[in-house]
Amino acid sequence: MSAATGGHAAAAEGRSGESRQSGKRGLWKRLRRGLGRTRKGLVGRISTALGSSARIDEDVLERLEETLIESDLGVETSLELVERLRQAGDSGPIAAGDEFALRQLLVDEVAVLLLDAPPAALPPTPRITLMVGVNGSGKTTSAAKLARASLSRGEKVLFAAGDTFRAAAAEQLEVWGERLGIEVVRRPSGGDPAALVFDAVQAAGARGVDHLIVDTAGRLHTRGQLMDELSKVDRVARRAAGDTWNVFTLLVVDAGNGHNALVQAREFGATVPIDAVFLAKLDGTAKGGMAVAIARDLRLPVAYLGVGEGAEDLLDYKPRPFAAALFG
Repeated sequence: MSAATGGHAAAAEGRSGESRQSGKRGLWKRLRRGLGRTRKGLVGRISTALGSSARIDEDVLERLEETLIESDLGVETSLELVERLRQAGDSGPIAAGDEFALRQLLVDEVAVLLLDAPPAALPPTPRITLMVGVNGSGKTTSAAKLARASLSRGEKVLFAAGDTFRAAAAEQLEVWGERLGIEVVRRPSGGDPAALVFDAVQAAGARGVDHLIVDTAGRLHTRGQLMDELSKVDRVARRAAGDTWNVFTLLVVDAGNGHNALVQAREFGATVPIDAVFLAKLDGTAKGGMAVAIARDLRLPVAYLGVGEGAEDLLDYKPRPFAAALFG
């Protein structure tokens, strides 16, 4: 290799490295922006809990415990975090009531707790993703975000309008399909959603699709009949998938639902096997700490974060950056 060629290669590698670093900084900024309201509430409450205390004593720890629980990190997680702070409080910088040091310690401890939760293992293509969740959780927009991410990887995508009861739901999916250049399999209103999913799997196979995204109907987790129907959709999808397709069930949760998101996750998980959670509408709520509760208390992996209304407003969930953006 000539010196000139080597110089060009090194320059190209340098630009590539700079591009990767720039991309990481961009994602960090988007994550911080998405968690802005949650972070502002948490930091303010931590400051209030510390007050003018000269050290982290039991009264401060009790106030911190209440703060973390009220911030939707989950009871189990909050108790464990405070116990870890208690053990660390006898020495080091937080003993003197250093708020910044306390927040950094919280980042470290939350990241450790989140790493204990199972990672979201995305199966290889060809893949069927079932989008499930309650009414208004943001499933259709989340489906569009996933589709755009698949397209960016060079995958061929097909939508299935599994909400056969609301014509508006299928129409919304078709709008996204037109924007992204993705076909939509749908049926007239009132049709059997399980039958539609079966047809969609057959169509996807015939068209050489890599990723079939099924937007199921929103349903309240308290309605037994609707949950039974979802179970049927799941069974039919898996039967139609056979040995060819990998089925991935993604629970879409509105981050603004706070503690109710835990209840929803438990009930949906009792009905269908949930592989991972998509935390939607994260940018519009102060309850983003719920991601910690879902990952830690329910041992459900969080896979994606929705941080805006656009198809590009999708972030992969990473425990350490999430914890840092939550408290930092």
